[in-house]
Amino acid sequence: MKNLKTVNQYIANLAVLNIKTHNLHFNVVGSSFKNVHEYLESIYNTYFEYYDAVAELVKMQGQMPSVSTEEYMKAATIKEVPAKEYPVAEALDIVLKDLEVMTKAALKIREGAEKEDNFLLANMMEDHVAYYMKQRWFISATLYK
Repeated sequence: MKNLKTVNQYIANLAVLNIKTHNLHFNVVGSSFKNVHEYLESIYNTYFEYYDAVAELVKMQGQMPSVSTEEYMKAATIKEVPAKEYPVAEALDIVLKDLEVMTKAALKIREGAEKEDNFLLANMMEDHVAYYMKQRWFISATLYK
C-alpha cells in the first residue's frame, strides 16, 4: 500500500469525527432536537464502522494502521469543536463541512488505490463516497431555506 500515510490520515479523521460527532450529538439543541440527535448517532456509528473497517484492511494488507490519539491529533485534518450548545442548523452545517472533507479524502485514496490495483481499498472508498454524498444531500435538503 503506497498511500499508507493518506490512509492513516483518513483513519485519524474518522477517529476525531467519532468524538466530534458525539459532542454535537450530546449538545445539539432546538425544535428538531430528537430527530437530529438520533441522526447524529447514526453518523458517528457509521464513522466508527468505517474507522474499524479501514484499519482492518490496512492490517490485512500487511501494514500498520495508526492506532493512538497522539498519532491521530498529528495527522488529522478534521478539528474538534468545543463543548457547548449547538443549534440544529449549526450542528448540521459542521457535519456537512466534515462530510465534504471526507468525500475528498476518500476520492483521493480511491484514486491512489486504483493506480496500484488495490481493488479492496478502491471499492471500500467508493462505498464511503456514496455514503458521504447521500448524507450531504440529506443535510443540504434539511438546511434548505
